[in-house]
Amino acid sequence: MERLTHIVFTVTNDLNYDQRMQRISSTLADNGYKVTLVGFNKKNSQHLSNQNFDQERIHVLFKKGKLFFIEYNIRLFFWLLFRKFDIYGAIDLDTVMPVFINAKLKGKICVYDAHEFYEELPELVDRPVIQKFWKIVAMIFLSRIKNNYTVSQSIADALANKYKQSYSVIRNVPILQNESSKQYAKQNQILYQGALNKGRGLEELIDAMEIINGDLIIAGEGDLSNEIKAFADGKNYSNRIHFTGLLSPEALKKKTIQAKVGVNLVAHLGLSYYYSLSNKFFDYIQAGIPQVTMNFPEYKLINDQYNIAILIDALTKEKIAEAVNALLFNTTLYNTLSENTQSAKQELNWSNEQKKLLEFYKHVQ
Repeated sequence: MERLTHIVFTVTNDLNYDQRMQRISSTLADNGYKVTLVGFNKKNSQHLSNQNFDQERIHVLFKKGKLFFIEYNIRLFFWLLFRKFDIYGAIDLDTVMPVFINAKLKGKICVYDAHEFYEELPELVDRPVIQKFWKIVAMIFLSRIKNNYTVSQSIADALANKYKQSYSVIRNVPILQNESSKQYAKQNQILYQGALNKGRGLEELIDAMEIINGDLIIAGEGDLSNEIKAFADGKNYSNRIHFTGLLSPEALKKKTIQAKVGVNLVAHLGLSYYYSLSNKFFDYIQAGIPQVTMNFPEYKLINDQYNIAILIDALTKEKIAEAVNALLFNTTLYNTLSENTQSAKQELNWSNEQKKLLEFYKHVQ
């Protein structure tokens, strides 16, 4: 029996909630590859969900900050050192060092999957010393990796120009969803799904709820979870703001399809956000719900083609409220955008996008 090509992917998050890596790993496993996805054990990590690929968690003492990064990378290096793989896949810049070094030591293929323009993340752009460290890491390693892909054409072009290596584009599109949002009696629920991190427009969105007649559902956790919850608690309309915490992919899908409006807000804090093309943007499309999103290049390009969102130019309370209220109370507009998602979802789904993934791995060398 022919031995399967064994791919290892390394991430710094909770494997149960990483939908992109679940899709990628599952697709490759379904198409003749053996796949191992490696993450770490967070303080409140649940049992790993059942998948058709192997999953490993590296145990660390430190759960965040510089000490976490140092410890995790050291442990990951030795974990990889004593195991054999055919393809070593680094997911984002924070795992590239141990992955690249192990691949080179063993004469194997290294692949880089950029979920972000990492050194341009908002958490780094106003911390010049730390940002400089990551820029050095990127220059040393990314200029040497020949097999690369990322989530948007804008990021692909920026990385290719900077590090002189080619990048394919494999977008964060979900599996085609047949369930229709029309079967739900829509309350005025506005949904934000994703990380509670810097530059996600959460403070502005919460402020906007003062003049939006509806309830805000915030589904996710992040570095600023406590601060965002405290900010919401200080409002006299806090009873209309609800936090779900982290949801499994299936629970999140159900929550999304029950909402009336989705929001995808990011500040222009560095090129990573400006060039972004997020999971939630496509999740709202698959759920059949119109959304409010930013007038950034990748979102504008898709919206110009399908007309499924209201784009806003500024991340302000007034602009957000105006756009959300338009969707809540302009029935003609809402129905038009909702109908347009039905054609968009037939094209912007994983059944189509996975073909590019399989083609990429067929030609890695």
